[in-house]
This record gives sequence, structure tokens and C-alpha cells, in this order.
Amino acid sequence: MQYRNGQRLPLDRGGAVRLTVNPRARRISIRIDARAGEAIAVAPSERRLIEAVAFVRQKQAWIAERLAARPESRPFAPGQTILLEGFETRLEASGNAAAARLVRDDRGPVIVSGGEGEAYARRVEKLLRTEARRRLDERTAVHLKALGEKPVRLSIGDPRSRWGSCSPHNRSIRYSWRVVMAPPSVLDYLAAHEVAHLVHADHSPAYWSVVERLVGDHRPYRRWLREHGAALHAAGR
Repeated sequence: MQYRNGQRLPLDRGGAVRLTVNPRARRISIRIDARAGEAIAVAPSERRLIEAVAFVRQKQAWIAERLAARPESRPFAPGQTILLEGFETRLEASGNAAAARLVRDDRGPVIVSGGEGEAYARRVEKLLRTEARRRLDERTAVHLKALGEKPVRLSIGDPRSRWGSCSPHNRSIRYSWRVVMAPPSVLDYLAAHEVAHLVHADHSPAYWSVVERLVGDHRPYRRWLREHGAALHAAGR
């Protein structure tokens, strides 16, 4: 049977898998898209998608377990606790129509916002996006300077599963605002990760040596994102 890029297949144990071709991939792999609630099987070419499907069939129990364990999505609302820079941060209502603001009391950081329902959630997300932009602007500039690179065009988005992307040809970097919920060292790693792509567009050993020059051992930061990323992508949904 011939499979095609983008095709979705149902799984025997529930859920679905999406087949994806990535010419830069070095091997067949599977990852969980917590936001979409599906598995993604990646192959280096369309010809090798048949291998990806066979691999998925071997891993159906693991896929089902990961899909079942993904964090529950829910919109931002007063009374919740979210992460900001790795710290638990309470969400509270101000009782008026004011914009969200970050304050601190004797119990730690608090985001206080006006609005109700969707309006409240939008105000909280706007604050988080603003905080992400400020921090990522700063850390990106630091790493650009360290590598002797010129400024880039930076934007903030909310991709389905990626934390960032770099387009060396037009010198643009796009980040997920959700990384502001991670510890500062993880956010700093992400900035270094994307800036290093201006030097090497791939993930070769030479590329990782540039990342190491900028942040040292990058493995703990990558591990943190693997372990906590699904929860960050689910926050505020």
C-alpha cells in the first residue's frame, strides 16, 4: 500500500496518527502532538512512509498511553494556577475591565485581570505574550551579539507543537509565546537554539557545537521541554 504526506490513519487502540515527510529527518520517528490530540509519524521521504506505518503499529500501546496521559486543556480562568518562568502563578479576577497585570504578594506571583470568560482569558494570554516578547527580544539579542550576527526580525506566535523556527534566508525567527511559562534557562536555550540556525541551518554536530558555545550543556533544557511541553501547549486552550 502507498501512503502519502499528511495522511491520517486511525489507530486500533483509539486516536489517530498523521504521516509527515521531513527531508531533514535522519530516521523514522513518532511524536505526540498534545494540542491536536494525535500522534505524528515522521519519515525522511514519502517512499519510507510505509516503514513509518509499520513502526506505528509496533508502538500502538505506547502511543495510546501517551495520548491518554496528555494534559487536559481549559481556558484561563480565575482560580487556576499556571506556570510563569517556571514558578506557579495564580490567576485572580480584578472585578473590573482592567488589562491583566503581574503582581507579587506574600504567596508568590499573581496575574490579576479584569473581564469575564473569554475576555478574561484573552487578557491573560495578551500579558503572557507581552512577557514572552520582552524576554525573547533580550535573550535573542544576547546570542546574536555573542555570534557576531546582525539583528533579525522576531515574531511571537502559537504553533501547534514547535517552540520556534528560524529562516536564515530572510533572517527571521518566530517563537511560541508559551516558552515564557518555562524556567528562564529553558527560554534562553530556545533563543540560542534558533539563533544558532543562522550559522547552521541543520541539526548537525557543528550546529550543536554552536548551541553549546552559547548555553553549555543543552540536554537538560531539551529534557525539560520534552517532559513539560504538553502541559504548556494545553494551558489556556
